[in-house]
Amino acid sequence: MAKHVSEWMIYIFCTCRATGEKDVAFKVLYCGICHSDLHMVKNEWGFSVYPLVPGHEIVGEVTEVGNKVQKFKVGDRVGVGCVVGSCRSCDSCKDDLENYCPQSILTYGAKYHDGTITYGGYSDTMVADEQFIGRIPENLPLDAAAPLLCAGITVYSPLRYYGLDKPGLHIGVVGLGGLGHVAVKFAKAMGVKVTVISTTPTKKKEALENFGVDSFLVSRDHHQLQGVTGSLDGIIDTVSAEHPLLPLLGLLKSNEKLVLVGAPEKPLELPIFPLLQGRKVVGGSMAGGMKETQEMVDFAAAHNVKPDIEVIATEYVNTAMERLLSRSETCLAIVERKEKKSLLRSCL
Repeated sequence: MAKHVSEWMIYIFCTCRATGEKDVAFKVLYCGICHSDLHMVKNEWGFSVYPLVPGHEIVGEVTEVGNKVQKFKVGDRVGVGCVVGSCRSCDSCKDDLENYCPQSILTYGAKYHDGTITYGGYSDTMVADEQFIGRIPENLPLDAAAPLLCAGITVYSPLRYYGLDKPGLHIGVVGLGGLGHVAVKFAKAMGVKVTVISTTPTKKKEALENFGVDSFLVSRDHHQLQGVTGSLDGIIDTVSAEHPLLPLLGLLKSNEKLVLVGAPEKPLELPIFPLLQGRKVVGGSMAGGMKETQEMVDFAAAHNVKPDIEVIATEYVNTAMERLLSRSETCLAIVERKEKKSLLRSCL
C-alpha cells in the first residue's frame, strides 16, 4: 500500500469487502506492476486516492463464490483487469465496452457504488463481481497471463478495432517496452508485418532476434525515416513519455491511423497539416471490455502469446517501481503472492 504521494509501498493489514451474492473471491497469486501503477502511486495524473493499493493485472485461484454466481466455482483460475464495475445500462456497457462507461469503477483508487474504496492486486485476496472476472485457460501459465490483463488488452483491442490485425498488413509499433513487446507478439501471431520504432538503437538486435520483427527504425534518425515515408498501414504508439508525433505521421500511408495507447504525464503536441495532407487519423484506445478481454486471453492461449518474465523477490516491489521510474530497465512487473515469496517482472 502507498499511504502518500511521497512514499513507496509498505506492508499493512486491510480488509477486503465481504463476498456478495454475485461476487467471486480469489487468492491472488500474481499481480502485474504496470507503469500505470507508478503514475498512480506518484499521483502524476492528479486523481489518486490514498491510502492506495495498486495492481490491475491480477490472477489467482477462486476460494469463495456468492450464492448467485453462475460462471465460476472454487478452484477456477481467474483474473481481473483494469475495471471492476460499471453502470451496465449505457451504450458502452450494452456494447460490451465497460471500460468506456462514464461510471466505470477502476480496480483500485476508485469508489464502489456504496462509497467504499477499491483496492487492487498488491494484496493476498481479491473480491470482485463475476461480471468483471475473466477465466484463464489451463494451457496459459498464470504468471504469463497476469500482464495480459492490462498490457495485453491495451494493445490487442486497438489492433482489432482499427483493423490492424489483417494478415499481410505492415504496421509500426513505437516502443519495445511492456506494451510494445506484447503488441509485437500479438501482431505477429495475427500474420501482420511489424516494424519496431524506438529511440534506442541497441534494441535492434533484441527486436529482430528475440521478437522476430521484420524491420527496426531509430525514431531520431531522420535520414532513415525519410527512406520509408508513407510505408505503414498503421502505427500503435505505446510510449508513455513525451515524444514528437510528427515523424510518426510521416511513416503512414494516406488514410491510415496512428493509435496512442501510452499515457504521458504531459500533453503531446499534435501537428495538423500532416493530418490534412494525407487524411490521416490520430486515435486512442484504453484497455478493453470484458468480452474482448476474454477473447484476447483465449487468443493468447491458442497462439502461445506470452510476455517475457523475470522473477524477483516480493520485497523488491519498491525497487521495481524505481527501475520503472528511472527507465533503467525495460520491464513491467508482476507480484507473485504465493506465501509472499516473489515478484515477477515481464520484459518491457
